[in-house]
Amino acid sequence: MNKLIRFAPHGRRSSIGLDLNRVFDEIFAPTQAAESGDWRPRVDISESDGSFALSIDLPGVPREDVSISFEDDVLTVSGERKLSTETESGDVRRAERVHGRFSRSFTFPKGVAADKISATFENGVLAVTVPKTAQSKARTIKIS
Repeated sequence: MNKLIRFAPHGRRSSIGLDLNRVFDEIFAPTQAAESGDWRPRVDISESDGSFALSIDLPGVPREDVSISFEDDVLTVSGERKLSTETESGDVRRAERVHGRFSRSFTFPKGVAADKISATFENGVLAVTVPKTAQSKARTIKIS
């Protein structure tokens, strides 16, 4: 009996390769990032009729180590999460949590009320509200 086998020269090999890459990324990426001291906090940005809202994850970063500036329609959030090398039970043997300085910048369209930007910091999440001016709010235009 002859059986036909579908020819797929890259199908199986590429799937295995992708799986192996994923495994190596999961094993080595956190350690490499922690050693480099380079990190980018995760950010969610939403928009409503009256404002933009940013939620920035900053666990382990004290409020006094975070700064926010707004210049030329660019909001910049920067700061530092410091590495603790001592614990109550002794020295740290492995550090996978990312640490070091960070800076994230976001460009906003014209029509932002820069003088009314506000921020709160609670449970490791920085919430920044960037209000729109009246002229930049969306409106419906009736055709006459």
